[in-house]
Amino acid sequence: MNPSQQSASPRRIGDTLSLVVRWILGGAFVYLGLTKALEPVDFLKLVREYNVIHHHIGLNLIAAVLPWFEVFCGMLLIIGLAIRGSALALLVLLLGFTALVVSRAWELHQLQAIPFCAVRFDCGCGNGEILICGKLLENIFLMILSLVVVVRGPRFKIGRNI
Repeated sequence: MNPSQQSASPRRIGDTLSLVVRWILGGAFVYLGLTKALEPVDFLKLVREYNVIHHHIGLNLIAAVLPWFEVFCGMLLIIGLAIRGSALALLVLLLGFTALVVSRAWELHQLQAIPFCAVRFDCGCGNGEILICGKLLENIFLMILSLVVVVRGPRFKIGRNI
């Protein structure tokens, strides 16, 4: 094996892993977005429970647009367009979602006087009622994947192999 083949092999492995991470992240958001988009009234009710937006136009806009934005970003990751921007947008959404979920879970923890990890509710993420600590681990995992995609970004440069 010559030196150029030795250095190309780890690069190909890294590129393959980046592709797999992109597909996992993209697939997760296509799935999560579609579960919300296909049940907009249910999603609207869950958004309302967070008590952050009070105006009906804002609530309806979030319930109508946010799930499709998640699907759109997920599809961009899967097909390989606007990779860094899509991953960064999803990372920002995940940070905001996680803060809201923690805040709501803390409220329920205080009201019900139960251990924080025993708090269970439908956070509106598309998975139904969940234990909060499991959701937080899921969000952290998705944030790590998003960060990996943002940092690694696309490796293919047009004209590089010509």
